[in-house]
Amino acid sequence: MVNLSMPSRHPRPRRGPVWHTALLFPLLLALQACGARPPERQLEVWTLQLSPRFDSYLKGVVEQWEARNPGVDVRWTDLPWGAVEQKLLAAVFARTAPDVVNLNPKFAAKLASQGGLLNLDRRVRPDERERYLEGAWQASTGPMGTFGIPWYLTSRITLVNGELLAAAGYRQPPARWQDLPAFAEAVKNATGRHALFVSVAPEDSAEILESFVQMGVQLLDDQKRAAFATPAGRRAFSFWTDLYRRGLLPREVVSQGHRRAIELYQSGDLALLSTSAAALNSIRTNAPAVAARTRVAPPLTGPDGSANMAVMNLVVPEQSDQPEEAVDFALFLTNPANQYNFAKASGTLPSAGEAMVALERDVRQAQKDLRPGDDGAAQALSAQEVSLRTLERARVLVPADPEIKQLQAVIYDHLQQAMLGQLSAEEAVEAAADEWNRHVQQSR
Repeated sequence: MVNLSMPSRHPRPRRGPVWHTALLFPLLLALQACGARPPERQLEVWTLQLSPRFDSYLKGVVEQWEARNPGVDVRWTDLPWGAVEQKLLAAVFARTAPDVVNLNPKFAAKLASQGGLLNLDRRVRPDERERYLEGAWQASTGPMGTFGIPWYLTSRITLVNGELLAAAGYRQPPARWQDLPAFAEAVKNATGRHALFVSVAPEDSAEILESFVQMGVQLLDDQKRAAFATPAGRRAFSFWTDLYRRGLLPREVVSQGHRRAIELYQSGDLALLSTSAAALNSIRTNAPAVAARTRVAPPLTGPDGSANMAVMNLVVPEQSDQPEEAVDFALFLTNPANQYNFAKASGTLPSAGEAMVALERDVRQAQKDLRPGDDGAAQALSAQEVSLRTLERARVLVPADPEIKQLQAVIYDHLQQAMLGQLSAEEAVEAAADEWNRHVQQSR
């Protein structure tokens, strides 16, 4: 037996057989053959909050890719939403970044602007790029080039409390933002409740920022300076300020986020809920009576009907020492077949056009096969159908700019002041533009 312990300080001469190199080398080969040979390389992949629900799906995709790439082992790690940014920044700083990461375009754009992500323009062929919806691809494209491959999408739908709708004297909910004030007033007068909850908490949803774009507001110019101090910008500020001051929005929109909107809808205190199709499951569980009164409608939009698309993507950090394999894995995970299977399992929408066509076909067939009285299934299919139709006219309304979250904070802070009567809407627009432009000037 070979002794692997450390030798003593003064070892005595060892007596016994001498191990010659000619005999030792075959023995070492035999010992290596007894165990499994480790993979030549390891591809590290991070995803966001998909485990354990999608373990079998992702493990299956990984196994398929590994079979196509012998000698490369995929190490998959799933992280909670709130941990990925800090963990990734720490890994980049320590030069231990993974090879493929599941992110959203806003944070990815910030990393890309600092040179932290691989530019994919020369690494993805034109025929590979054509698989994806143009709006989804553009979500991960900026001045620094293409920094992400689109994966799964969501588009907003509107859940409508049919009881409050009827009480307000409406057969259909409003379709455009311009029609919301009259509807909100009718709901408030007839029921004492509110029509809609849209958060102005700076760290929360970008829905109000997106509504500005739908109302014709340009947020930034080519030099990244404020472009919203215009008649359109003043109208958008006045729109939300007026709704709040008239009591047509819940008071807590200035301090609470989208979670509060869900709570109010589930308690029957909100006529409309802007959300994704996946939210129906929790509403049916938490508030079955409200779910039974719920109808599905398209999201509120501006005059041109453009809706918002939310994208999750896959990026390759610049530090990856195997970028070719990393890009290939990202393309494989997001190919039409794999996207179709993930969309079926998750209730999200695919970014690959071929997968979306297949999903639309499935929804139409399922609607034909519906059994009478299966209201839950009918409602879920209706939500899927509206989501898919919305996707046809959806785009990323707020660009993936590295500083877009900071811009949102500046606009929301001043919009809050206008809502609370500390500034007029016109003063708030000018003050927000001035603050943003000072920030741009100082950062140059």
